[in-house]
Amino acid sequence: MAAAGSAGVPATVLGKQEFYQLLKNLINPSCMVRRQAEEVYENIPGLCKTTFLLDAVRNRRAGYEDPHPRVRAAACTTLGQMATDFAPNFQKKFHETVIAALLRTMENQGNQRVQSHAASALIIFIEDCPKSLLVLYLDSMVRNIHSILVIKLQELIRNGTKLALEQLVTTIASVADTIEEKFVPYYDIFMPSLKQVVELAVQKELKLLKGKTIECISHVGLAVGKEKFMQDVSNVMQLLLKTQSDLNNMEDDDPQTSYIVSAWARMCKILGNDFHQYLPLVIEPLIKTASAKPDVALLDTQDVENMSDDDGWQFVNLGDQQSFGIKTSGLEAKATACQMLVYYAKELREGFVEYIEQVVKLMVPLLKFYFHDNVRVAAAESMPFLLECARIRGPEYLAQMWQFICDPLIKAIGTEPDTDVLSEIMNSFAKSVEVMGDGCLNDEHLEELGDILKAKLEGHFKNQELRQVKRQEENYDQQIEMSLQDEDECDVYILTKVSDILHSLFSTYKEKILPWFEQLLPLIVSLICSSRPWPDRQWGLCIFDDIIEHCSPSSFKYVEYFRWPMLLNMRDNNPEVRQAAAYGLGVMAQFGGDDYRSLCSEAVPLLVKVIKCANSKTKKNIIATENCISAVGKILRFKPNCVNVDEVLPHWLSWLPLHEDKEEAIQTLSFLCDLIESNHPVVLGPNNSNLPKIISIIAEGKINETINCEDPCAKRLANVVRQVQTSEELWLECISQLDDEQQEALQELLNFA
Repeated sequence: MAAAGSAGVPATVLGKQEFYQLLKNLINPSCMVRRQAEEVYENIPGLCKTTFLLDAVRNRRAGYEDPHPRVRAAACTTLGQMATDFAPNFQKKFHETVIAALLRTMENQGNQRVQSHAASALIIFIEDCPKSLLVLYLDSMVRNIHSILVIKLQELIRNGTKLALEQLVTTIASVADTIEEKFVPYYDIFMPSLKQVVELAVQKELKLLKGKTIECISHVGLAVGKEKFMQDVSNVMQLLLKTQSDLNNMEDDDPQTSYIVSAWARMCKILGNDFHQYLPLVIEPLIKTASAKPDVALLDTQDVENMSDDDGWQFVNLGDQQSFGIKTSGLEAKATACQMLVYYAKELREGFVEYIEQVVKLMVPLLKFYFHDNVRVAAAESMPFLLECARIRGPEYLAQMWQFICDPLIKAIGTEPDTDVLSEIMNSFAKSVEVMGDGCLNDEHLEELGDILKAKLEGHFKNQELRQVKRQEENYDQQIEMSLQDEDECDVYILTKVSDILHSLFSTYKEKILPWFEQLLPLIVSLICSSRPWPDRQWGLCIFDDIIEHCSPSSFKYVEYFRWPMLLNMRDNNPEVRQAAAYGLGVMAQFGGDDYRSLCSEAVPLLVKVIKCANSKTKKNIIATENCISAVGKILRFKPNCVNVDEVLPHWLSWLPLHEDKEEAIQTLSFLCDLIESNHPVVLGPNNSNLPKIISIIAEGKINETINCEDPCAKRLANVVRQVQTSEELWLECISQLDDEQQEALQELLNFA
């Protein structure tokens, strides 16, 4: 084969040796050779491609010679990439051959690098492999991995070789993560070896291995649970504390740091309140890492050229022969430390209270730490959790902390340049408002927030117009369209966060916020115009849904804006839009007051039509359909004078249970309890003929985890079941129509509710 330039060669004539050459070319240093190889690779059919890859991985003879180790390593990498790109179908189709081939390659002691690539590919394959498939190979796979671990541990002791072992402990962590409690039978054979690796890895060149092994131990502990892990907790904590003590005297960019920090977080999750005793030992180095300042420099061009081989620096050309440089090593550790502080604040609450003042003074300035996006994300995420902790110290302390947080948080919404980070900041602000409640924003804050949200919405419309202009330009093609769609998705995501912020204000301030909201009203009305893209209409309707739910009866003054859009969008082709419209019609009935009676009457036939549509229960449509069913139930329950209840009720009962939308499902079950407890004749049916259907609905609700035994509705449903049990004949008739799983679900409900 030519140097991968045979883009026109049919895949059917591509032999194995040519395929192996192609794999080499895919990792060739030459950009041109790689690009040509990629073109050929893309044209090879998937099944043929997988067969050749597996042959290369297995090291089968292909004509004259075994594939070169570089080819086998590349084949492993490519299998991993395919497992990512085509998950989970790739795993479902090739699980038997891929797992066997990669395990066999990991066993082969001929080449550490090939073993490492095989382990890496197995990790990727396992991540998206359904648990039900993985357990088929579990025993042989896990014992196989343990045998390799023992061999690699001996190699570490004798020769200090670590490359394959580093990847192997990550594989063990991935397996434990995936199979969770099913790892318990294998815990005792792995844990001694893993602890031994940590104890042996004392040299500088083994830092990464030590960090990854500690991370692996924490993953295993989380998988098997506190009860099983407790036998080793004391020993593992001592290993962690010893490593933590060593880290305190090491460089800021030590490779162990992020692994140790993450391991502490998992230990916190495993131990729960028992972790409090260790927090003082962890928090100081964590805050030190999170507080680390990056090295920056302003250099001329010659200095930059002299430093170009130093991978620890990145430079931005400022013009005038000058560049701004930042030393990036250590930034990941800083970001990880910040994320762990968020985690501790979230999980420990009372146990974290004594550190919140120190942490909030660290986090608020980091909202403007533009050297690393994840640092700003963590800073934003921390705010509502720190406020929850501050609440424990009383309202005055909470108010002082909010005063420190609020202004910088609002300003960050207006100035953040990165869309992903901005969405987290907006989400944090919305959650913080919900924590603080009514009256948490003064007039200046509201004015600034109004200006920012108005600018975001106006920018949303402007960006859509610009994208339409680009679609009319001469150079417009499919690649540009893909880029424009990516931009649109980013804009829509920010729109969802605008909706979240408005939701937080409507739910806390109620109708008192409406005068402030009216500056945004024309823009929200524009979102639900029929000419707008469907995501605009979806989120515009969601905003009006919130107004109806939280600001009624005052919401009725805006009915002229949303009445027809809400009714007409019940027929929209996009289920997301139908769901938003149906939810709005439901909350009109539940919260809207008598002014909404006529609108509820108009809504019922539209809702019924959607529910009865032939494809209403498909995966794509089911959530919207269940919202329609719930909306009919709310109209029956809260606006019974708008509809012929006796006529509609049998249909409504036949549509139950709801499976997908848990929140709406519990509302329908609550209404069902009302009807049964009032002995409604239409629901019970002649001679209680509907009770078997009702009992099956309750059983399905328990199976689908809609019914939470701590919820008051669970006790009401359990009482319905007990009442039916008082009639032996009726009870036998009901359970005769249930399968074993449904009967077990009912028994579980009776045991705990």
